[in-house]
Amino acid sequence: MEYRNLGRTGVRVSELCLGCMMFGGRTGEEDSFGIIDRAIDAGINFVDTANVYSTGASEEVVGKALRKNGKRDSVVLATKVHGPMGDDPNARGNHRRHIIEQCEASLRRLQVEHFDLYQIHRPDSHIPIDETLRALDDLIRAGKVRYAGTSTYAAWQLVEALWAAKELGLNRFVCEQPPYHLLDRRIERELVPFAQTYGTALIPWSPLAGGFLTGKYSRDESQSPEDSRYGLEPRRLGRNHFTDEAFDVLETVQAIAEEKGCNPGQLALAWCKDKPGVTSAIIGPRTMEQLEDNLGALEVSLDEGDHERLDAVAPPGRATVPYYDADFGPHPFRW
Repeated sequence: MEYRNLGRTGVRVSELCLGCMMFGGRTGEEDSFGIIDRAIDAGINFVDTANVYSTGASEEVVGKALRKNGKRDSVVLATKVHGPMGDDPNARGNHRRHIIEQCEASLRRLQVEHFDLYQIHRPDSHIPIDETLRALDDLIRAGKVRYAGTSTYAAWQLVEALWAAKELGLNRFVCEQPPYHLLDRRIERELVPFAQTYGTALIPWSPLAGGFLTGKYSRDESQSPEDSRYGLEPRRLGRNHFTDEAFDVLETVQAIAEEKGCNPGQLALAWCKDKPGVTSAIIGPRTMEQLEDNLGALEVSLDEGDHERLDAVAPPGRATVPYYDADFGPHPFRW
């Protein structure tokens, strides 16, 4: 396992980050405990969850697991805030009231005194960035948060946040979580250069395109496997990955993976985690089998010829499929 600096900070995080969206939902408590323990034993020291995952249940499971195994101090613990946590119109968004209330609630659920990383889950055009930054800065100064970050922000929004933090003397965002995989490479246009220029960590989510790049779907099949993500939630997630262009990418991934003696998902994950600017790729295993499969990507490396073949079907800086956010719905084009 390789460890990389979390942006400009001195904190070192593993090249794979354990995403906990499934825990407390499709993955039961005991299975979640086992996956978390195995991930930490394998060298993953970066754990990411959010308050909206199963409406707090994911945080509760992660908190119980870390208390049970006694490994909280060896883990860089991250969670997020933004999404709705009830019917109250104020129980959502990036305003001070919601951020501080949800920080206290997440601390209770995770059974910890502080987070290592507190991330704003999505931009909020209705809230001035200085209000969000001041709330996070207060939490950092109070010792409840160590660092602040973002998820699915555009480069211009992060530049605005850097400017505001400098002008007001506030703690800045140290990392960004963007969607990034072989079917959507738009962050390479502006976000990656931004991150490399300003020392911001990139922690991509969905490196396997929601499981599409594992190869479980076929061009010739009209139905998704019943237990798959797209099989269970086709309306919510959309079927925008199921295009001829996407399958052209998948078939190239499958061909290269066969040559290397790995599976397609491992190759796609290795591609993502080792791209310039990437700090740690977020995996989201639902089962122990999926975690073990993801760990196999650590043994896979791509050469210049492999990248050229992939670039031919998945052009740099472009999206092969329309972007759709499974958690918050369709988003405007940002990259």
